[in-house]
Amino acid sequence: MIRGAACFRKLFQSSALSSKFTTRYYTAQAAVQPAIYSDEESGSIDWDNLGFKLMQTDYMYVTKTSDDGIFRQGQLDRYGNIQLSPSAGVLNYGQGLFEGTKAFRREDGRLFLFRPEQNAIRMQIGAERMCMPAPSTDQFVDALKQTALSNKRWIPPPGKGSLYIRPLLIGTGPILGLAPAPEYTFLVYACPVGNYFKEGTAPLNLYVEEDVHRASRGGAGGVKSITNYAPVLKAMKKAKANGYSDVLYVDAVNKKYIEEVSSCNIFVVKGNVVSTPIAKGTILEGVTRKSIMDIALDLGYTVEERLIEADELISADEVFCTGTAVGVAPVGSITYKGQRIEYKISSDLSCKKFYSRLVGIQKGVIKDERNWIVEIESSYLVQD
Repeated sequence: MIRGAACFRKLFQSSALSSKFTTRYYTAQAAVQPAIYSDEESGSIDWDNLGFKLMQTDYMYVTKTSDDGIFRQGQLDRYGNIQLSPSAGVLNYGQGLFEGTKAFRREDGRLFLFRPEQNAIRMQIGAERMCMPAPSTDQFVDALKQTALSNKRWIPPPGKGSLYIRPLLIGTGPILGLAPAPEYTFLVYACPVGNYFKEGTAPLNLYVEEDVHRASRGGAGGVKSITNYAPVLKAMKKAKANGYSDVLYVDAVNKKYIEEVSSCNIFVVKGNVVSTPIAKGTILEGVTRKSIMDIALDLGYTVEERLIEADELISADEVFCTGTAVGVAPVGSITYKGQRIEYKISSDLSCKKFYSRLVGIQKGVIKDERNWIVEIESSYLVQD
């Protein structure tokens, strides 16, 4: 059973949200010749040592709003810099959102996305919070497919990584007074990636930060606003200088309930109960988070979404993090109030069972009963 937050607070129920946010859209006619992309051209890439760093790929998808706020027909442009007015809304007032998802290559060569419509819906929710128009779910997924296909040669071989896809929604129109920008750009670029943390698949070592807060109630912590990330850099820099992998933040009001890590969600396991902080507007409801909750239920665990006191970390059997970039990462230790709490790492950890099932679904070796996987058709690109 799932307890708390009205069973995920229904933020990701696409049938209701799509009808609320969907507007007219145009499918891009991409002037790209698919034949120029071959797997041989990617032979110089060291797939075994990708890490999570920027690697310039070939193409990006770009579209802008017209005067009526509707996104125009998009197109694929060569990857490169974009031109912005000094008074662009995103530069002056931080009016911007981003998403993160991945494209995978299976053993048979076919390409897939994982739950891209959930990212589209989350961007629509964030756009409403930030007073921005958003692409429809169909246009969003269409853009991801085009970006993945136009950068096909950058998609790692099976088991070597994935193509990380970064959709951006930013206020590019010039504005001086504090107000929504008059024009918006939806841009999607991609980059091949391996493990997010430098530790690779090794257990993470987290530090609980009590003075610097990631978000507060009534703010934008629950959406993927660009403004959520710069404030954590100082705490991250300090923690990493002291040998920690990342920072775990507590709530800004009581300073005792854990919320999330800088770029991922967190779970606590005790016996057969899997708990994760309640989504009350100060944490991001990750797509991987939601997927792991469903998988845990499938495997017979009890799943709770609730307030979790930091003191509970002391008696936890297991702690792990989830996110599109990090996947599912076990936590080896957490330092809280000067005390280092260590967790046993073994092959039978619950998080490893969850991750194995998640990867199995993505690879196609486990049946996808929820239609999480979206295939990218090789004939998708339209030629002039």
